[in-house]
Amino acid sequence: MPTKILVVGGVAAGASAAAKARRTDEAAEIIILEQGPFVSFANCGLPYYVGRVIPKREDLLITTPERFKDHFNIEVRLQQKALSIDPAGKQVVVKNLAAGEGYREKYDKLILATGSAPVLPPLEGSGLANIFHLWTIPDADSISALLAGLGARTAVIIGGGFVGLEALEALLARGLEVSLVEMLPQVLPAWDPEVAELVAGHLRDEGIQMILGDGVRRFLGSGILQQVELNSGRILQADLAVSAIGVRPRLELAREAGLKIGVTGGLEVNEKMQTSDPDIYAAGDIVQTRHLVSGRPVRLPLAGPANKQGRTAGANAAGGNMEFRGVLGSGIVRIGKLTVAKTGLNEQEVIDAGYQYDISYTYPLDHAGYYPGAKFMLIKLMADKETGRLLGAQAVGYQGVDKRIDVLATAMAAGFSVKDMENLELAYAPPYSSAKDPVSMAGMVASNILRGEVPTLTARDLRRELSNSADIQLVDVRTTEEFNQGYISGAVHLPLDHFRQDISRLDSRKKTVVYCRSGYRSYLALKILQQSGFREVFNLSGGYMNWSAAL
Repeated sequence: MPTKILVVGGVAAGASAAAKARRTDEAAEIIILEQGPFVSFANCGLPYYVGRVIPKREDLLITTPERFKDHFNIEVRLQQKALSIDPAGKQVVVKNLAAGEGYREKYDKLILATGSAPVLPPLEGSGLANIFHLWTIPDADSISALLAGLGARTAVIIGGGFVGLEALEALLARGLEVSLVEMLPQVLPAWDPEVAELVAGHLRDEGIQMILGDGVRRFLGSGILQQVELNSGRILQADLAVSAIGVRPRLELAREAGLKIGVTGGLEVNEKMQTSDPDIYAAGDIVQTRHLVSGRPVRLPLAGPANKQGRTAGANAAGGNMEFRGVLGSGIVRIGKLTVAKTGLNEQEVIDAGYQYDISYTYPLDHAGYYPGAKFMLIKLMADKETGRLLGAQAVGYQGVDKRIDVLATAMAAGFSVKDMENLELAYAPPYSSAKDPVSMAGMVASNILRGEVPTLTARDLRRELSNSADIQLVDVRTTEEFNQGYISGAVHLPLDHFRQDISRLDSRKKTVVYCRSGYRSYLALKILQQSGFREVFNLSGGYMNWSAAL
């Protein structure tokens, strides 16, 4: 008898699982149950459809039930809600939402890919019309219909994560006046504060009203949303609101079936994506997996891992032998003209995991400075203080960020140290990079710190030092023009161009911290001081740019 594989959920993980199962076993009977009206759609593309970057709705449909049948001989049943699982009887109770009828479907192997549901707290007025999520094609259809029909002028985005910022960009593209509300003190909570502040600064420069550290108290209107009241009492005008405060895993089926839930609140699976029931596999937003850096259990609802997990689950359910190693948490988002990306652990996660670590900040150009159009980016690296192993990386800039974060993710997955990174041979031509690529440059700076060649302080370190001791010699080596535009209070101004002649103005017995715009000129000054008898001298990592962003 052929193996019967039942897949519950037909978007990223579920569709990948079903297709891989077919490629593994041509004889298997494979059925997808999807409670929504679409299968295998690109939910990551929804904001770009609302913003008209993606002009055709059908472009979001990666495949269709008909194509699944024709290409893979897989049966897709839409608007079929799985109500419960009977693991002992190996069957699922299903309700046909269109017909209102129930039935039971047997299986030999079951794959759960039920995904996540967006969260909206039960606030006063949350039932008013024109309060949306942006999670499914019907969500995008509803927002698009409102924008086309009523000429909405004002919008409030609730939440400053991936979806919130992408929704912000989409509504700006449609000509709306948009306010962003985030309860935390920063946008992009998964990023470190000083990196997120560069994004926030860019949004402010673009004229976006950002309200951080404040949340929504209630929605106001008569049947239709008109205003949003914040916890602070502030009132925002809103023809529509998009809630993007997070998602919760759809675990009801798994819990009721008695499957083991992990410490993160995700469904526990092994490397083969098997749950505590060996005939039930799971993938996507609902599962708990292992972080490749810390080794700790994590639940990361991201499309890339969901597809790979689904592929692994599908292969093994059909008799294959694949393993899913774990996740890095790589992510990237475009906000206006800026791109911000990360991979590995953020700084708080590094601390929570118990690492002793070094931080480096570099501000390289994305390609050769003499070739037109070069733009600065920030790369932040965190590395184990003893081994130099790369623990986490974040980058923000106008161009070339995607390329660098992918190189860093690859290096991290391979267990590279920052010393390995300084020796990477990466492709170079003036339109694309520099002879020292930004990744290599970041590796060189981090390796200098690891070897003890360049003692450094972060902006937070320096602030703490200045608050605890007045006996610090702070030296600004930028040009006079740069210094006059802003400086750290108490700094002595000694421009690098005649630094050697002016060293006599400094006290070699004092603890000395040097800084410039981004850290390179102050590195040169530090080497001069080290070889001129200064015993305790430090470079401000990331320079004045990082001081401004962090503080």
